[in-house]
Order: sequence, then C-alpha cells, then structure tokens
Amino acid sequence: MKKVLVLYYSQTGQLTESVKSFASPLVEDKNVELVYQAVEPTTPYPFPWGYLEFFDIFPESVYMDGCAIKPFENVSEDDEFDLIIIAYTIWFLSPSLPISGFLNSKYAKLLKGKPVITFIACRNMWIMAQKKMKAKLDELGAKLIDNVVLIDQGGNLATFITTPRWMWTGRKDAFWGLPKAGVHQDEIKNASRFGLALSDALSKDLEKEHKPLLRGLEAVKVDNSLVGTEKIAHKSFRIWGGLIRKFGTTGDKARVPILALYFLFLLSLIVIIVPLNTIVKPIFRKLNSKRVEEERVYLEEPSGSGKERLEEYRSE
Repeated sequence: MKKVLVLYYSQTGQLTESVKSFASPLVEDKNVELVYQAVEPTTPYPFPWGYLEFFDIFPESVYMDGCAIKPFENVSEDDEFDLIIIAYTIWFLSPSLPISGFLNSKYAKLLKGKPVITFIACRNMWIMAQKKMKAKLDELGAKLIDNVVLIDQGGNLATFITTPRWMWTGRKDAFWGLPKAGVHQDEIKNASRFGLALSDALSKDLEKEHKPLLRGLEAVKVDNSLVGTEKIAHKSFRIWGGLIRKFGTTGDKARVPILALYFLFLLSLIVIIVPLNTIVKPIFRKLNSKRVEEERVYLEEPSGSGKERLEEYRSE
C-alpha cells in the first residue's frame, strides 16, 4: 500500500479542482492511500482581493516570509509518505504565502528524504517561483522529481486584463472578446493523465528511484518570451519589497504611502518597459538562439515538455 500526500492551498478553488483532477486516478487505485491536506492560514486572505490588501502582501510573498497556518487535521509532522505532491499558486512570482508558511513550519519535516512533485496552476509566469521552491526543497532535504504547470487560457495580453479582473472582482467570465479567466476546463480535466502515469509508476516502486515519473506527458512548457520579463520583474520586486518592509509589516498604515508609490512605479513599468521588452527580446533570442534553447530545456526540468507518452495516458 502506497501512501501519497497532497498538500495544497487554493484561494479561488481552481487549484483544488485542478489537483483533484490530477490525482483522481490515485483515488481509484486500491493500492494507494491518498491523503489530502489543505494548508490554511490562521487569518484567511480575502477573495476577491481589495486593492490595498493585494499589494500589501507583496513584500512578504517575494521574500517567502510565509504566514501562520492552522494545525493540520489529517496529518502529523511525524507521518511517513511514499510520495508528496505540493500544489501551489503564484503570488508576485513567488509561492503563495500559505505554502511558504507550510515550508517554514514544523510540518515541513514531512518532506525530508521524500520524492516530491510540484503542481502549479497560475496565469503564465511561474519560473521564478519554482526556482524558489526548488531551493527550499533542497534546503529541507526533499527530492523534486517532477513539476507540472497548468496556465491560464488566453494570450499574455488577454490574461494581463482577465486575471486581475478575476482577483479584484471575483468575475472570471468572458467579456469584450477576451476569454474567461483561469485555466481552461479541458486542461483541468486532462490533468488526470498525470495521475494515471503515477498510478503505474507507484505499482512498480519507481518513486523510490527519485527520478521523473511524468516525462513525455507535456507536463510543463516554458514560454521563452516571458523568461526575461520574469527576471526583470523579480529583481524589481526584491528591491521594492525590501524597501517596503522597512516601513513595517503587513497591515501597518506606515506602508500605505510607499505602497502607493510602488503601484505608480509598477504602472509605469507596465506601460513603458513591458512593450519595450516585447520588441527587444525577440531580437536577443534570435541572436542567442542556442543559449535560449538550452535555458528553456533547463527550466522545464525535471518533467519536460515532451509528448511521447501522451497517447498511452490520454484522458478519456
């Protein structure tokens, strides 16, 4: 009997639906004991977000300070699992605060020496967050064997509008010719292919080898056009986040003026730098195509974007 733990925090419910589709074949596997454990902050975060609340958690998110979390109901810190799945969303190019809270908590000892799969559902920028996650897992003695990423439907420009609208109003419907916000329902449904492959791998004890189990299933695709944007934005977040933290912690009124200043800076960044980067980056990628391709392959590890096993595990 294999024991598999799924840890997750979902603010809107989309991640919960996605990871349960991902793991659904394991529920039906009589040789697997699947345990779901929600990571819940002691003080819930609002949804929809208020504008001030949204930006006020930005510095702590970027620096992975985490937040206080409620005691786990289904798991103790001394439990043993054969495989652990961490499902998370992206806040300011970083793992969400509740997930960072888990990684900084006593429950993180669950990860030591264990094979871990990360599962992400987000807009389209996740590379810097996963880099932080990998570093933290290494620090905790875990072994990252796979990463799966589901991104929002619609192009970069469309989601630049639809995603904030969803976060700030709770509305994700299509409008003005733009698609619905969030991951497409077909993508969520088809995530069950990963669970099918995991069920097979667990039956053969392959998780003990600490090697990827989900290769060839198109687990993750890196958009080369967004890599540079993420790097620039993350450097900016670190600088501004460090500055804002000098004015107090989340909720302190002293942070409001500097947060307002940061918002104006962010707006100027979007209006000026992002379009400029869109023009310059394709030229850079063409001149450095070999290096760009090597970086793409590296960032897609450990699961990769290959499709050679899709037919074997295609969802019905």
